[in-house]
Amino acid sequence: MQTVISATQMRAIDRLTVQKYSVPSLLLMESAANACLRTIAAAFPESLAQKRARVLCGPGNNGGDGAALARLLANVGVQTEVILFGKVENTNDDARTNFEIAKRLASFHAGSGTHPSRISFVECQDLGVWEELSRPRKTYDIIIDALFGTGLTRPLEGIFLQVVQHLDLIRRARQRSSRARPLIVSIDIPSGLNADLATTIGEAVRADITITFTAPKPANVLPPASHLCGQLVVANIGSPASLVEGTESQLLVTEAADAREWLIRTRYAPESFKNTHGHVLVIAGSSGYTGAAALAGDAAMRSGAGLVTVATPTSVQTSVAAQSMAEVMTIALAETDRGTVSEEAIEHVMQLASKASVIAIGPGLSSVDERTRRFVREIVTRRVTPLIIDADGLNCLSPWPNELQGSTDLPLVLTPHPREMLRLIGETDKAVLSDRIAAARAFAVKNRLIVVLKGSRSLVASPDGRVIVNPTGNPGLGTAGAGDTLTGLIAGFSAQEYASQVEPDAVAATVAALYVGGLAGDLAAQELGMRTMVASDIRQHFGAAMLALDPEGERSRGLDKR
Repeated sequence: MQTVISATQMRAIDRLTVQKYSVPSLLLMESAANACLRTIAAAFPESLAQKRARVLCGPGNNGGDGAALARLLANVGVQTEVILFGKVENTNDDARTNFEIAKRLASFHAGSGTHPSRISFVECQDLGVWEELSRPRKTYDIIIDALFGTGLTRPLEGIFLQVVQHLDLIRRARQRSSRARPLIVSIDIPSGLNADLATTIGEAVRADITITFTAPKPANVLPPASHLCGQLVVANIGSPASLVEGTESQLLVTEAADAREWLIRTRYAPESFKNTHGHVLVIAGSSGYTGAAALAGDAAMRSGAGLVTVATPTSVQTSVAAQSMAEVMTIALAETDRGTVSEEAIEHVMQLASKASVIAIGPGLSSVDERTRRFVREIVTRRVTPLIIDADGLNCLSPWPNELQGSTDLPLVLTPHPREMLRLIGETDKAVLSDRIAAARAFAVKNRLIVVLKGSRSLVASPDGRVIVNPTGNPGLGTAGAGDTLTGLIAGFSAQEYASQVEPDAVAATVAALYVGGLAGDLAAQELGMRTMVASDIRQHFGAAMLALDPEGERSRGLDKR
């Protein structure tokens, strides 16, 4: 997992890299510029030569990175225009060094009769000069945003606000014409964002690519700010990993390697069979809500679990069975006169639970009947297996009872969307979730359980205080049944974890499920488009997602190489 660090922590890492490891700060800036060049070159696989770039530099270190990058771009044949918003003589330290180099190179080429100019340098100090520079006389393949880095804490104004608005006009014109250029690249963070905040503080650059250094910052990974970053590239520029680890940050981002590691650790072995892959018991469904039960059961089956049983009210069992995969078993439970599960079914479920690896409870269950609420409360209280609680299972327990606590041996995994999270906390004010990280962490730590707070960039909050951001997924996942599908996937991964591991890790299984589910949604969107994809399409792409992450383990020929 990648550690997410604050702007203050980043400055401390830079300082210690220089002081403790004797790495010159100018070398760090040069490494940053080289990392940016590599990323930009990858976006132009045909060649960067003869491309045109405009580099917009603020007077600080971010601008210094931009000036160093401009020199490198010019060296590989890019016609590069540097605009410094200020005067070189008013800049400081390493940034000034790079501005002076860029300015001298521009002067040398301009005065040379033998070499064509590949770099130009303009000092822009007022709106009048900028208005002249922003007139549409030239077209660019690349625009570099090197105005402000992680030190910005207040909204942009004046000429810098004008520049950001100009870039927005360019982006809109590009969208209307369906052109792919210019590519807008931000260095470290899109200018206008506060690096430490998920929320925006004013107008900011909307980048196609953001290249951040050493480790991501909160605004790089948390929405809505992260939506302005485009593709995020985290570049190592020479600071030792021990310095990042030394921050002891409890905010992390899942990487593909984390999901891959889980898939490798739980691979199907040559001698494995259904019982070694875990048994999921799904308690779900009610009159009018049979689809949720079928979606959750099917997702658990498709996730790789060996056995899946859906326990549902008697009157809807036939309907649930008809909608489910043939491989999913269904069992009838005693019901209320409203067609929901009755508390009379408790002993029946406890018998079923004794044979299950994991229980998922809630999809389509209904919370309108007090008897069903008592049933859910009793199942959670008397649980003998790990338990995933979703949808009406959560509503039946809202506000969350303080005496219901998770544990290492019998973990509880809650999967609320924001409204359900508010009900669990016992609040109605949406402002309570303005800091989703803090809210999810506090609830998970207090109740010793795992919280999957769904939404754009879903979170996994662990009882130990870690909060892990999931980077996969897209708006197409916000469709009916997607939550039920995720519940089944988490349950299926948890069943495999608890059936195959000596020391099972519920957090690892949950994190991997969330990543794979989001990746499956991304693959479905690539094939079908976000607008038309439905929950069953997500499930149908589980296999493609797992193959992409662990092709050797998921194909039969890989079994001989374990």
